[in-house]
Amino acid sequence: MVSVAPHTVVLHGHELSYIDSGSGPVVLFIHGILGSQRQWAHLVDKIDDEHRVVVPDLFGHGDSAKPTGDYSLSAHAATLRDLLDHLGIERVTLVGHSLGGGVAMQFYYLFPERVDRLVLVASGGLGREVNLVLRAATLPLAEQVLGVIASAPVLERVEALGRGVQKVGWRSGADIGAIWHGFTSLGDRESRRAFLATTRAVIDFGGQSISAHDHLADVTPPPTLIVWGSRDRMIPAWHALSAQRAVPGCRVELFERAGHFPHLDDPDRFASVLRDFMSTDAEEPTAAEPAAAAEG
Repeated sequence: MVSVAPHTVVLHGHELSYIDSGSGPVVLFIHGILGSQRQWAHLVDKIDDEHRVVVPDLFGHGDSAKPTGDYSLSAHAATLRDLLDHLGIERVTLVGHSLGGGVAMQFYYLFPERVDRLVLVASGGLGREVNLVLRAATLPLAEQVLGVIASAPVLERVEALGRGVQKVGWRSGADIGAIWHGFTSLGDRESRRAFLATTRAVIDFGGQSISAHDHLADVTPPPTLIVWGSRDRMIPAWHALSAQRAVPGCRVELFERAGHFPHLDDPDRFASVLRDFMSTDAEEPTAAEPAAAAEG
C-alpha cells in the first residue's frame, strides 16, 4: 500500500483530509458511506505514474471533520469542487464507490464542464434497493443502537470472535473487512451523527430515496464506466442495467465473485480496467455483461 502522507485543507471552516499524488490527468476517487481514503490508498501507486491522484475523506468520514450540517449529495459535490479549486484543478475523471457514485453523478450534474470521465463502482442512486443494514440507520433509535454496537466492549468481543474463527481457517472477504473497519470508526458521537446524517440524506426505510434518473436524463453524459461485483449484497448488481438506462453507451464491467467492494476484491484488475478506460473512449457494452449482472 502506498505511504503518501495525507494533506489537510480548511473548507467551509472545517478541516478536510486528502491524498494528492502523481502528475498528469487528474483522477478523483470518492469513497462510500463508512468509507475513507484508505479504501482507495492501495490503488494510488498503480495509477499515479501517469495520473495525478486525489483521494479525499468526505466530511463526516475518516480524518476529515465531522461537523453538524448538510451531508447531502450536493453538499459533498460542492466540497469536492472547492477542493479542486484549492488545488488549481480544472477537470477530472471521477471515480465514485457506493455513496461516492451518487456524489460523482451529482457533481457532474452541477459542474459538467469539470468532468472528463465518470466511473461508478457499485454506485448508489441507480435504484431503490439497498441492504437492510443501511435502511435500519433511518429508524428513530438508530443513534442509541449504534452507540451500543460501536462501543469498545462490543467491538472487543466481536474482534475476539473473529480471531477465533480465523484460527480454524475462516477468512473474511473484502466486504466484511471494509464494513467492519467502518463500524469501528463510529466510536464517538460526532462520527455516529455524521454517519446517520449522510445515510438519511440518501436512504429511507424503504430504500434509496435519491435517484439519478431524476437528473441525468436532461444532460449529456461523459464517457462512463460501470463496475460491479456479481455478489454485491449491499446494492444489487442488476442496478448496472439501471445505469445503462441512465447513461446510454456506458461501458459495464462485472467482477465475478466480487462483492460490494470490487476495487478491494480484485485491485489489479480494477486498476487495469480503469487505466484502459482512461486511455480510450468508452466502449459500447455487450449484451452478455448486463445480463450477467442481472443474474448476479
